[in-house]
Amino acid sequence: QVQLVESGGGLVRAGDSLRLSCEASNTFSLYYMAWFRQAPGKEREFVGAIRWSTGVTNYGDSVKGRFTISQDSPAGNTMWLQMNSLKPEDTAVYYCAGSPLWGISQINAADYPYWGQGTQVTVSS
Repeated sequence: QVQLVESGGGLVRAGDSLRLSCEASNTFSLYYMAWFRQAPGKEREFVGAIRWSTGVTNYGDSVKGRFTISQDSPAGNTMWLQMNSLKPEDTAVYYCAGSPLWGISQINAADYPYWGQGTQVTVSS
């Protein structure tokens, strides 16, 4: 079992930056870690993922070029989401997720059995 805890959300203005953190109880069983977000009335959306052992990342089209996922190290337990040039449409609850599965598409929330409690990000115009 893996516990995930997000932090770093808040209220910012359009164009600002914000960095979210996700602390895992352990990562030795995880193949991927990812960020998803969910806005009110919308489905959970893939933000990006990192293959934990190699650090290779993958991003959703809506955040590509603005958001960056990083890790402390393959042996570490911390993942970050650096969000730049924030837009009002980035407003959502952001969730950290972990999966022990390899060969997944990365974008499907159903492939991630471990989830954090979420952290609210609000971007004002």
